[in-house]
Amino acid sequence: MKKILQIDKDLNKIQDLDILLERILYYAREAVSADAGSIYIRDGNELEIKYAQNDTLQKKLAEGQKLNFSIFRIPVNEKTISGYVAANSTHLNIRDMYNIPPDRPYSFNTHYDETSGYKTISSLTFPLVSNQGEILGVLQLLNAKSPKGNIVSFKKSDEPFVLHFASNATVALQRARMTRTLLLRMIQMAELRDPKETGAHVNRVGSYACEIYEAWAKKRHIPDDSMQKQKDTLRMAAMLHDVGKVGISDLILKKPGRFNEEEYEIMKSHTYVGARLFANEESDLDRIARDIAISHHENWDGSGYPGKIVWENAKADEILPSGVGLKGEEIPLFARIVSLADVYDALSCQRVYKEAWTEEDVLHEIRKCKGNKFDPELVDIFFEIFPVIKQIQKKYPDDH
Repeated sequence: MKKILQIDKDLNKIQDLDILLERILYYAREAVSADAGSIYIRDGNELEIKYAQNDTLQKKLAEGQKLNFSIFRIPVNEKTISGYVAANSTHLNIRDMYNIPPDRPYSFNTHYDETSGYKTISSLTFPLVSNQGEILGVLQLLNAKSPKGNIVSFKKSDEPFVLHFASNATVALQRARMTRTLLLRMIQMAELRDPKETGAHVNRVGSYACEIYEAWAKKRHIPDDSMQKQKDTLRMAAMLHDVGKVGISDLILKKPGRFNEEEYEIMKSHTYVGARLFANEESDLDRIARDIAISHHENWDGSGYPGKIVWENAKADEILPSGVGLKGEEIPLFARIVSLADVYDALSCQRVYKEAWTEEDVLHEIRKCKGNKFDPELVDIFFEIFPVIKQIQKKYPDDH
């Protein structure tokens, strides 16, 4: 009961949808000693995998590396275990995945085991059902572990706990979806002005930023609770990095050619116009979103903008930047992280006004900017976790 209450409390603190999904899977696995698991979200008549975790395979990776998993979808029907659970709004506790009775409509696809060298034995799969009866997704736990670490079947007594957990997780999931929807609506306002501010772009930037921060925090032995809380806030704040573009004229934002000096000065004002939206600081999100909005164009060597600004009683259109850029660690950490994430994504993606750079050219540019535009330590971390960055790209593709 104490574990149930603590998990419920922790889940209710998480605001960002992606961070919540990752933690739902982690807490569920921890609660019933599952070695691995996946979480799927329903999209129409399909389930899309959002996160996968596997302790056994994770231990084989170098320190700081994350498990790579394939992004795929499965139909909501009775042919797969997760599809069956979603289609019938029921749970399945399977003792032996390789000996499912032939009269069952579903079967186990052994492809992942064959390619990864992992042996899946037992599974416990639950639907994530809203109070209105809507199937939001599926939670699948794999390979229960005994106290001695042996792989065993999930107990019948695990089922009521996971059922309760899935119910509470769904409530938290609905709340996080509402928060994500509100954020994306704010971003859509910016997208009306600037076509490159798409939902896919900001989701990638937010996800890149979280992975870079997590690797940075682990190097400094930041406590896990503190790191997770910061990741939750960072992901939402990073998505809002360019929201100040709502205050910039279409004549400038949509200009096909290069800006003249006057236009460039106006364009640069999106940093403090955006920061102004979070000036009445009431939460960590306000503070971090403000830091990111105003400082994500500062450069490590001090050549960025807008520089130091006095805020007291100043309206956005009355602010006169000092013209002296912030330098080094004067730039807030999260702004330095988002700067790197934003530039990587902008160079990597096709836009109406440019072709995507090749991956080789993008990575060469980032290396070239190490120590002048970007924090050198963060560039090193970026390359250390680059396989994870690539996975995020696949997770949030642009709509062409």
